[in-house]
Amino acid sequence: MVYLTRKEHFNAAHQVVNKNWSDEKNKAVFGKCANKNWHGHNYDLYVTVKGIPNQETGFIMNVKELSSIIKERVLEKLDHKNLNLDVPELKDKFPTTENLSVEIWKLLEPHINECKLHCIRLWETENIYTEYFGE
Repeated sequence: MVYLTRKEHFNAAHQVVNKNWSDEKNKAVFGKCANKNWHGHNYDLYVTVKGIPNQETGFIMNVKELSSIIKERVLEKLDHKNLNLDVPELKDKFPTTENLSVEIWKLLEPHINECKLHCIRLWETENIYTEYFGE
């Protein structure tokens, strides 16, 4: 099995609050993510696919096609957007990196046909990232 990873980048704003909690509790639990005026991240997205290399091309997937799928299905939807207000897939969900990783998987998985989607790795900061394997 061969694993191929494509890195992309996007910027997005969000606010993470539990509407049933006080401002103080939201700030205590979510920190800067609960800022009333929103805040943003410079996300790094790593999409890993897996498969057996094609005998005619040596590819498990054409990386140009993978990049096009990511740009069309994910980046156009998320880049320079407010995750709370502009992204229907996150409506009524906490726009955390965890939930965002799951939604990115759902956006990409139906369009990866030559091989299998293996992992979504989403870096929120240089110190925090999530990995989602479709489980």
